[in-house]
Amino acid sequence: MPPTQIASQTSPRATSNHATLPKQTDSLFERVAWLYVFCRERLFRDDTNRIISAIWQNRLPPSGTHVIELGCGPGFYSRKLAQRFPHIDVLGVDRSERQLLRARKRVSAGYILNCSFERVNVLSLPCADGSFDALIASRIFTVLSEQQRAVTEMFRILKSGGRCFIAEPRYAFWASIPLFSMWLLASLIHSANGYREPTSATVLNAKAFKELFADLPWKSVRIWQDGRYQYALCEKA
Repeated sequence: MPPTQIASQTSPRATSNHATLPKQTDSLFERVAWLYVFCRERLFRDDTNRIISAIWQNRLPPSGTHVIELGCGPGFYSRKLAQRFPHIDVLGVDRSERQLLRARKRVSAGYILNCSFERVNVLSLPCADGSFDALIASRIFTVLSEQQRAVTEMFRILKSGGRCFIAEPRYAFWASIPLFSMWLLASLIHSANGYREPTSATVLNAKAFKELFADLPWKSVRIWQDGRYQYALCEKA
């Protein structure tokens, strides 16, 4: 079905997205959107196969499965999963309108009809409790200060038995290169003041990453490391 028709069906997504966002200071992801898109699609690790293996154990997800990607940016994973599994419904959410514009253009160009995008705040998702079967979040904690609140929202919107896959970088130097580059470019062509993103990435050590999930009644939590990244797979009871 076309993305414009999904809202009229039973997809568990917001029906009014812009009203949920208060006015904010300027964002690097708006001002130099193309640079982050380049980093996401050309430089960052592609965890698509790792996501599929972790959430669905390399099996086909059931028809009608609802998936949400938090902080989707240009919709890299949303698009790939929707294209791989045309029988599921994928929603990508982000605060940046320009990132979402890129995401929508890509799914439109690829005739991907089961993927849509909303502009929302991931700290206050306009979704009912237990709306999604699976959730993906990659690198969102590098720029998100209220990390525990975000994890609480993840838990809330997952269905019973739902799983979330979280990927975060392990090393501040490498994780900060995209932010530093965006700040530098924005200061040259726009202004160095007023952006809500930090100048360097927040990176959690292994103990802090594990503690993010300790206060919620997950059925299971699995945490592992692979090179420059650390991962969590959490299943809701």
